[in-house]
Amino acid sequence: MKRIIMHIDVNNAFLSWSAIYMLKEGYKYDIRNSYAVIGGDEASRRGIVLAKSMPAKKKGVVTGEPLYSARKKCPNLKAYPPNYYFYKKMSDNLFELIKKYTPDIEQMSIDECFLDYTPVKHLYGDEVKFAYKLKKEIYNTLGFTVNVGVANNKLCAKMASDFSKPDKVHTLFSNEIEKKMWPLDVDELFGIGKKTAIKLHNLGIHTVYDLAHADDKKLYKHFKNMAYDMIRSANGIASDFVNPVAFDPKGIGNETTLDHNISSKEELYGYLLSLSENVTLRLRKQKKYAYVIVVTLKDKFFRRKSHQKKLVNATNITEEVYKVAKDILNEMDTDEGIRLIGVRLDNLTNSSNHQTSLFENLEVRDDNKNLEEAVDNIKEKYGFKAIKKASLVNKSVGNKYLNK
Repeated sequence: MKRIIMHIDVNNAFLSWSAIYMLKEGYKYDIRNSYAVIGGDEASRRGIVLAKSMPAKKKGVVTGEPLYSARKKCPNLKAYPPNYYFYKKMSDNLFELIKKYTPDIEQMSIDECFLDYTPVKHLYGDEVKFAYKLKKEIYNTLGFTVNVGVANNKLCAKMASDFSKPDKVHTLFSNEIEKKMWPLDVDELFGIGKKTAIKLHNLGIHTVYDLAHADDKKLYKHFKNMAYDMIRSANGIASDFVNPVAFDPKGIGNETTLDHNISSKEELYGYLLSLSENVTLRLRKQKKYAYVIVVTLKDKFFRRKSHQKKLVNATNITEEVYKVAKDILNEMDTDEGIRLIGVRLDNLTNSSNHQTSLFENLEVRDDNKNLEEAVDNIKEKYGFKAIKKASLVNKSVGNKYLNK
């Protein structure tokens, strides 16, 4: 039997959750029905739209644009600050509700997850009926709507949940790809960014069907190995493995939401170093070491992607984590603009069992360990901001947004 995968995605999460919070606090009306956006600091020129109401969307307001630009399109627009603490609470409530039905959940971000329905179908019956039941329960219990995509793999489930919104259930099973996915514009295929889409159009590839039937050798000249992945995706071929430990609390991670979209890797390095410093400090406090380093990015279209690297030697040294995280970031695409960056340490252990190489200077490594212990003691006594690396001085890394 083919796997049955669901993708659950909160409709307009930040704005919906802010609306729920404000109504609970006695606000007079539901901002979901008004010209409203959730945005950054409006006094700053870098303040951007994080989420928008349907009325604002109809006026042309788009996620990721500057607030001043949004106001030109919608003069009556009202901006509200994000409430990350409440968002986290609502997110936790959502996933706790879903976990009543199955532990096979892979959380992709604060407001979306994949669910492997295959092992529990015999308990709850038809997958589409269950999707409607789950959607209704989330609304009745938590007060916000979700879209549910039902398919045979993760890519198609994600595509299905994006078909039309809000408050919908869509399917994209293997036998529906030709009818439902191939006619779509190639820009709508998950994982295809704007720059890639432009290149594809220039090559005469305009629909998902065109890409699905493209000559891989010709595409390779323009996209290298990425060509094969794109063609597979266009044919609806993707992973059906749901990894329920993706957000394992035994790991240590920090993310920061940026106040403007960043495409420059050099600019992202400062954030990466600050995050590396933060997570390794917490790791050292627990007297643990990590074998796996994960870098997570979310672009201006809210697409979340993570790359990871497994180390030969577990570490808790900031410089080592930062160096690997930087290598990982250099392999990731940031052209579409990044609005969230995170560093996570997984596969933790109580000892490093360090294996030396002929090219490693152990004295330098010991010096780094001793230095970090001294720095940790200073921070423990005088606070996290008491001392920082010279490379972080004068860098705006938004530490106030760092959250687990």
